[in-house]
Order: sequence, then structure tokens, then C-alpha cells
Amino acid sequence: MIYGLILADVLMAVLFVFKFSHFPQEIPLFYSRAWGEDQLADFWFILLLPALMHLFMFLNIYFYNKYFLPDHFIRRIINILNWTLMCVFTAVFLRIIIFIT
Repeated sequence: MIYGLILADVLMAVLFVFKFSHFPQEIPLFYSRAWGEDQLADFWFILLLPALMHLFMFLNIYFYNKYFLPDHFIRRIINILNWTLMCVFTAVFLRIIIFIT
């Protein structure tokens, strides 16, 4: 799982670096808000997505190790959840970057 996390980080970092010169000052990030200026945020807010991905994954691992360590079924659920988090957060990050540039 750690290799998947590193791969997701590298993929996001490479696209971020290559597209950085084409970023506008504000990007549409908050899609749950009303259309228009309410959705806009400074371009560096996009870095919250990888940070939240790491936070959620490490919290899942921490809670598993603290409360459910001998249970293999819960471990499998946590692994599936972490892989899903990696894929979804990476896909959202990449789609936003590709959409705005």
C-alpha cells in the first residue's frame, strides 16, 4: 500500500510541476458551493487534496492498529478503503489540474 501512496504522490507532483506555469490565480475547487465566485479558491488550496488523502489513510491505519489489530477482516476492509481513497483523491486532483489548465 505504501508503494501505491508513493506512486499517487509522484503522479500528482509531476502533473502539478508541469502545469504550474498555466495555473490561474484562482481555481474552482469547492464544487459543492453555488456556481460562480463561491467555488473559487487560491491555487495553492489544491494541495489540500494530497494532504487530506495522507491524513485519512494514516488515521485508518492508526485506528486499525489501536483497536482492531488481530482482526483480518477489518484489515481487508481498511486496505480496500485506503486504496479507494488513493484512487479517488488522485483522480480528483488530476481532473481539477487538467480542467483548469
